[in-house]
Amino acid sequence: MSLYEKVVEEAVGATRAVFGVNKEKRGGKFHVKDAKPYVDAVNKMKAGEGQSKEVIALHVDSVNAHFDIMTGLTDYVRPEDDPFVEHYQTPPILEILYDEDPDFKASMWKFIEAIGAQAALVGREAVRRYGGMYGPTCVVDFAMSVGSVPNLVNQILVDLDIPADHKKTILASKSWGMNTSYGLGGALRGAIESGKTLAEAERAEIEMLQMVYREPIAAQAHLMDTHNLGGHGPHNSFDVRKYMQQYKDRMKPTIVAAMKAGVHQANICAVPAYCVGDVAHHTAQSAYNMFNDDMVFAIYEAVTDVLENTLRRGLEKGAFKSVYDVLSVATGSTACATAYILWKDSFTVPMVIDLLNKRFHNYCAMHPDRGEADELHNVDFMDILKRGEAILDITPLGKGGKIKGVEVDLSTVDSNDVISNPQRYTYPACAITQRFAALMTLSDFPCFLTPE
Repeated sequence: MSLYEKVVEEAVGATRAVFGVNKEKRGGKFHVKDAKPYVDAVNKMKAGEGQSKEVIALHVDSVNAHFDIMTGLTDYVRPEDDPFVEHYQTPPILEILYDEDPDFKASMWKFIEAIGAQAALVGREAVRRYGGMYGPTCVVDFAMSVGSVPNLVNQILVDLDIPADHKKTILASKSWGMNTSYGLGGALRGAIESGKTLAEAERAEIEMLQMVYREPIAAQAHLMDTHNLGGHGPHNSFDVRKYMQQYKDRMKPTIVAAMKAGVHQANICAVPAYCVGDVAHHTAQSAYNMFNDDMVFAIYEAVTDVLENTLRRGLEKGAFKSVYDVLSVATGSTACATAYILWKDSFTVPMVIDLLNKRFHNYCAMHPDRGEADELHNVDFMDILKRGEAILDITPLGKGGKIKGVEVDLSTVDSNDVISNPQRYTYPACAITQRFAALMTLSDFPCFLTPE
């Protein structure tokens, strides 16, 4: 089996495991143990030729630790708590790195001091987010987009006198690593809306950002003690402090082994956290509830089929020249399929972007106390659609439905009985908006349109 075949088989296996659980359980009651098929798929992953067994272990060991700890602490995670299950891994990992690498800890402490020294920058960026100046933003973006935590962190790091590798690790810890659930501007917004002065609000913002890096476990526990998602806070599904301590103890040997093997610490921060969300987040009560809608589930099903078929078509054509090509085809094919479904109801991508932008500014006016991440997935959704339409559109406007020379297999969209018959799910003679309506549901949870 070639490396590319291995990558495709593992990706499809994990994706299908999650899909299978959601298909079987949708509309029902979630139990943490429901996610076992995903864990089983992950446990088939072994280091192949040219791959690092220590990196694979970061992924596999983290998923198993997460599943075992979660099932030991609870049988159920309520929807209000499930978005945060990916945020309990990097805080313990950072604290392990502090213990094991004094030089990295020294660099981090310089960065923490620099946050305080850059009060004007921090205050400006937080206020711009508070007022909605940047428009819809992805506050915890994995890139350095405007209005995001990584954008601010990068601005602080640029001129900081610490090793470049340490800068990369600090960036990774709060982007792909998802160190805590904190989003830039949250403390400032809370202070202003509770009647504090702007100066007090700026100080609160700086102190919270510093705590996220200085005491990541304590910071995440504090955030969960004080979150009020949907008016049903704080976190009560399980003891988050016990989770993080157990995770730290369980993962320490894996982290130390990766460090000794020379794995970049940015990857050590990012890999373990990014793989656990399929246990109690992507398979969760919220997903079961959402997929109880037949049209929403049909889109998920069709897009998943597009992903697998197009990846296998790429293998057959010998189109993959690097692992990045596999990733491009995987995410591009699902983006293309999403735009294709949008077109079926005669909507274009600019229409949706215009709609969501206008709604955001009205949302800001109506909800000055809004959550920093409220529009995060809308931004992801717009990114998906913009990219998808660029692939789908005819040449030379677009790519003619091809990625890396591989034609996206959209046949599973057309052959899906639910997607092809929207009249069965509304007033039959006026069924012109059902697929769009289902896509709007997924715009709040587009993880299923680009499976991780």
